[in-house]
Amino acid sequence: MTHSRRARGTARHFKRDPMTNKPEIPKTFLQNLTHTTCASAFDWAKYRQTKGAVKMHLLLDHDGCLPVFAHITEGREHELKTARGLPLPKGSIVVMDRAYVDYHLFERWSAEGVFFVTRMKKHADWYRTESREVPADSPVRADEIGEFHVFQAGRRIKRQYRRITVWREDKQEELVILTNNLHLAASTIAQIYKARWQIELFFRDLKQNLRIKTFVGTSANAVHIQIWTALIAILLIKYLQFKSKCGWHLSNLVALLRLNLFTYRDLWVWIERPYETPPFPPPFVQAEFWELDLGQQNPCPS
Repeated sequence: MTHSRRARGTARHFKRDPMTNKPEIPKTFLQNLTHTTCASAFDWAKYRQTKGAVKMHLLLDHDGCLPVFAHITEGREHELKTARGLPLPKGSIVVMDRAYVDYHLFERWSAEGVFFVTRMKKHADWYRTESREVPADSPVRADEIGEFHVFQAGRRIKRQYRRITVWREDKQEELVILTNNLHLAASTIAQIYKARWQIELFFRDLKQNLRIKTFVGTSANAVHIQIWTALIAILLIKYLQFKSKCGWHLSNLVALLRLNLFTYRDLWVWIERPYETPPFPPPFVQAEFWELDLGQQNPCPS
């Protein structure tokens, strides 16, 4: 059983930069969150012999770091099945991890004008055809163009791709990035991949503040409802955080919203002045009921 949703008009028209009036390139982050469960209680969520799992695939828009596509599947369903069916606009950049590496998918995206940025697999059969100069004081150590020696289903991967090697000072190791964008600067590609961490922060906020670590019900419908409710709630809370001028931290906003759920006050006034004493509620008016004329009713038969 799978459920998916996509926001209407997702990236159909590129937003323009307010300074240059040029179209901004839409960037999205593709990632999945796997939540393991008990195989006996969640018998519909197939994953392993002793474990069940629910997998949530998200496409996160870089502008606002909010999901524009969500897909919930069983844990055993591979990420590529979802990635192959994604509706992506021409000119967009998809940032993802190595779980989504599929050379035929890269060929299709390249033909459709969709760019991707991901990590290269360690044992990829790739050979260099061109080397580009890199600045001496840059963390970028190599910028190369090449092709893959890959034959799958009788078809060769024919397009050229770009391999960028970046030195990570914090971990003292090299990061090898693969992309089909041959025009952006190597440092820009590295920054785009670094921004992929935003989707990890989104998953953290979702798990810590919306309580989806444990599920209320065990049926597929109950789990899906809880996940969709959490996604709707995080969108509403992020919107409140965006509209407020107080600089709310998300966890503080969620905590104070819980405390004020049964407080009678204007939400938009409260979001700007949350520590003021709430106003007195309006006077309670007892509803009046019509008196029943029992004498005019037919008596019950004996």
